[in-house]
Amino acid sequence: MPHTVSVPAPVNAHSHAFHRVLRGRTHHGGGDFWVWREQMYSAAAQLTPDAYQQLATAVYAEMVCAGYSAVGEFHYLHHQPDGTPYPDHDMERALARAAKSVGIRLVLLDTLYLQGGLDASGETIELNLLQRRFSDGDAQNWASRWESLREAIAEEDSDAGTVTLGAAVHSLRAVPADQLPVVTELIRKYPGAPVHIHLSEQPAENDAVQAAYRRTPTEVLAEAGVLGTRLSAVHATHLTASDIQLLGQSGTAVVMCPTTEADLADGIGPARQLAAAGAEIALGSDQHAVIDPYLEMRALEHGERLSSGARGRFSPQQIAYAAREGGLRSLGMSENDDVITVDSGSSRTSGSRPEQLPLTATSADVVQVSIAGTVQAHHAAHTSLGDPAELYRTFFTDHPEYA
Repeated sequence: MPHTVSVPAPVNAHSHAFHRVLRGRTHHGGGDFWVWREQMYSAAAQLTPDAYQQLATAVYAEMVCAGYSAVGEFHYLHHQPDGTPYPDHDMERALARAAKSVGIRLVLLDTLYLQGGLDASGETIELNLLQRRFSDGDAQNWASRWESLREAIAEEDSDAGTVTLGAAVHSLRAVPADQLPVVTELIRKYPGAPVHIHLSEQPAENDAVQAAYRRTPTEVLAEAGVLGTRLSAVHATHLTASDIQLLGQSGTAVVMCPTTEADLADGIGPARQLAAAGAEIALGSDQHAVIDPYLEMRALEHGERLSSGARGRFSPQQIAYAAREGGLRSLGMSENDDVITVDSGSSRTSGSRPEQLPLTATSADVVQVSIAGTVQAHHAAHTSLGDPAELYRTFFTDHPEYA
């Protein structure tokens, strides 16, 4: 292939597959993260396991065609709409089957979610009707379900080992601090499992946690012994100088999701300061306002430029490292030979130095994607499932409630 460059495939360290139904549907009337969240809950209320498998198949196919070879799925949509458990991990099996059909490596980050939030005074907000699907009642019930889920995932992926199980705490808004010891005890039993948490995405979250615990969210995690190389803090947008040092010195990874953080008006996180303090930076597409690893890479550096007034806050090599090695570390994955071939002679990339493609290419320049030695995508089409756009069209036709 003339005018192409082969590079290691990027990793999507933070995904909520069902959020994809909101793309292009939340931009009227202004609002903020909290308004968007209500729309997200409404979308979550309607999904069945069959519909979720169909949707996730399209989302993961879009990821592969964009260049991603692996994804961390931050999953809390566990139960039936009334909170009753499915008979056999039906929603989790749906995600595993979707990933298997696409050929993407999946780390299912099964998520603890127990309460509706914290109010401004730090008092607990009870789960609303739409959040009942997310909760196991308490951390011990979640841990028991998590261990049972390990067996179900092993059944779904008995041949290839490309679907693995990790853990997540949704946030300190959704999980009381006194439940965290159950999480730390569980992960001690399974040293290969990564753990993720949404951290300090919004100032209101910080204020509520401060009111409840007289600590920042990062300080609460430090006090509970949760920080460390097994943990990834997602977003980490609104941090104190002390928070940055705690995260960096503990070796905690930080998953930035720049296109989502821009889309939801979250703010610009202190990525450069975190990296300088010792935190590993990874990248994710979160709510999938776009699915494009190159746009996430570019937005990481552009956010730094906009907030600092200086260029080159991350070198092109450092950006590519975050998109690949940072993601592998965050998801507890070993190095692999997954590779993408990029068109270095397109209208976007022609004339670019190969090492600077992270600042010029987009997913439209991804020519071919090879995962575990198998070509899974070629020229924006999945080799067995075809055009992801057709998969989406079929999903929205089959489920007019989302159309």
